Amino acid sequence: MNDRDLKNAVRESYSHVAKNAGSCCSSGCCGSAKPQSISKKIGYSEEQMKDVPDGSNLGLGCGNPIAFASLKEGETVLDLGSGAGFDCFLASKIVGPQGKVIGVDMTAEMISRAKDNANQGGYGNVEFRLGEIEALPVEDNTVDVIISNCVINLVPDKKKAFEEAFRVLKPGGRLMISDIVLLKGLPEFVRQSIKAYVGCIAGAMHKDRYLDTIRSAGFKDVCVMQESIFPLDCMTNDPTGQAILKSLEGSVEDRKKVEDCIASVKICGHKLAE
Repeated sequence: MNDRDLKNAVRESYSHVAKNAGSCCSSGCCGSAKPQSISKKIGYSEEQMKDVPDGSNLGLGCGNPIAFASLKEGETVLDLGSGAGFDCFLASKIVGPQGKVIGVDMTAEMISRAKDNANQGGYGNVEFRLGEIEALPVEDNTVDVIISNCVINLVPDKKKAFEEAFRVLKPGGRLMISDIVLLKGLPEFVRQSIKAYVGCIAGAMHKDRYLDTIRSAGFKDVCVMQESIFPLDCMTNDPTGQAILKSLEGSVEDRKKVEDCIASVKICGHKLAE
């Protein structure tokens, strides 16, 4: 399957999530865990989860980039793969009315849902744009901080994604992301699964290669701020997380083999001032 086919599969799957999340879905596509439960496990506080519009938290992340992004009043923040707007709305409260938050997502249904959430909450400093991370609809040198939450692993051309992130950052700007990386090779049955790819696993890079890809795009002082094993239970609201678990057929041994390969990391990098 080529990159375009993979991207279309990701778009279709997350379009389905945008349309159905929050509804009673008899097929089980909406996941078995509440978004609040998953978000708490990956680092969001109760206060943060209550401080956003209903329906913006879909429980799809692998960390809380807001917690370590050190956002400041008046900054311009860009969220790569903004989904229904959860992290954008949290960021908007911190940067304030003099700041700005831009969310970019390639799924039209997610953008529509995010805009509805923004209107519902009266977020005047948040804007959502339809676009791909490898070709950001953002001008050069206009963003202070880039955040992202478990999205870049879904992008086939990760080098281009980080080059685009570097392009739109102002000199002195910073990258603060949460993502999934590999600590060792995945079992073959997972690597060959398109469902696992859309579920953020088979598209993930080895940690060292991931960090080198960020550096090759021009970022300096790239480092892992936090790392932890990422349990599959935190992916039950992902569009194919349940399918991955089902493919393990209840085998505790196979499940451990997969989980031992996967880590959630919080990564920072900087675009040096000229």
